[in-house]
Amino acid sequence: MTTSHTIETVAQLEALFGLPGEASLKKEVPYLHPSYQALIAASPFAVLATIGPGGLDASPRGDPPGFVAVQDEKTLLMPERRGNNRIDSLRNIVADPRVALLFLIPGVGETLRVNGRAQISVDPALLERFAMEGKPPKCVISIAVETVFFQCARAIQRSKLWAPLPADAKPAVPTPGAILSALTESAFDGETYDRELPARQRATLY
Repeated sequence: MTTSHTIETVAQLEALFGLPGEASLKKEVPYLHPSYQALIAASPFAVLATIGPGGLDASPRGDPPGFVAVQDEKTLLMPERRGNNRIDSLRNIVADPRVALLFLIPGVGETLRVNGRAQISVDPALLERFAMEGKPPKCVISIAVETVFFQCARAIQRSKLWAPLPADAKPAVPTPGAILSALTESAFDGETYDRELPARQRATLY
């Protein structure tokens, strides 16, 4: 419902926030500058955002630092590892190539944002290049870079994301099995799922 307190135009947004500072504009470039390549090489974790007929999706991706390879200053390569076979991101890429990446580096406040267009490759040589523990990925996502810029550290600082937890701290959140059991009104055997999950994950990382 629209009210007098609802922002509906870009002009209203700009009046509320003001114009971006010079640094906010200077940091955006249409290619992978060597400084940005260094951030990607240090990152073991990224969030991949896609869009498709069913809407938007954001999916975590992780591997040893530098798992997303810089092919050249306009191209990134990301291996698609084993998962739950929902392949939401890949379905979206087939329908709409627009993607965004958010790279995080443990201990570093700044994050890196990359926007571009993706395609999916099953080139045998490319798959072999990204093999881990003798196992190639199912496919490789090639991203044609359009814009790149770093995000300031305020969000990481506010969340204290990299702050060490006390040795005895354990977040009070439900386990995967408990969630599945709750969602299915106990029809799913959550206790067995939780008990078997660690070994299954270790055996199917790659």
